[in-house]
Amino acid sequence: MKKANWLLLTLGIILFSFDTSWAQLNSQHAVGGRFGSATGFSYRYTLSDDRAVEGILSIQSNSKSRRFRMVGLYQYHKPLAENFTWFYGFGGSVGSFRYKSEVTQTTNSDGSVTTRRTDPKSELALSIDGIVGIEYNIPTTPLSVSLDVKPYFDFLQESSIRLIDPFGLTIRYKF
Repeated sequence: MKKANWLLLTLGIILFSFDTSWAQLNSQHAVGGRFGSATGFSYRYTLSDDRAVEGILSIQSNSKSRRFRMVGLYQYHKPLAENFTWFYGFGGSVGSFRYKSEVTQTTNSDGSVTTRRTDPKSELALSIDGIVGIEYNIPTTPLSVSLDVKPYFDFLQESSIRLIDPFGLTIRYKF
């Protein structure tokens, strides 16, 4: 874990040391879909040439639980190459976390079967989020594609940092 912290710190210093030229976000609004471990809708509003705010509504589900989140992010965009930018930002999320009902059966030593059922329960989901990614603006079309990592720290469910889980691919229509 210590090596991962040093790697993230070094990467952050390198990325922040680039020239502060404008990324020229070329549209006021962008709406699209975000796909990955959590799937949902994304809306980005441009504040200036290099800053934007983004809102994400996402749903994540597996066999034991389901999560709905509303995420708000403040982002900085920097040029990387022609039609490519990289971005980073921070924010938070609020939502709900629902444990699904579960039925388990165990066989006892005498051959009888014990069935146990847990009822579903819901909890408030609250987290601090970050984001780092790259975006490609497709020339001659109002579309862009971005690939990002959105780590977050859950306060209430597991109180853990998720670094690997939240990879995402977002396709946006810009207007």
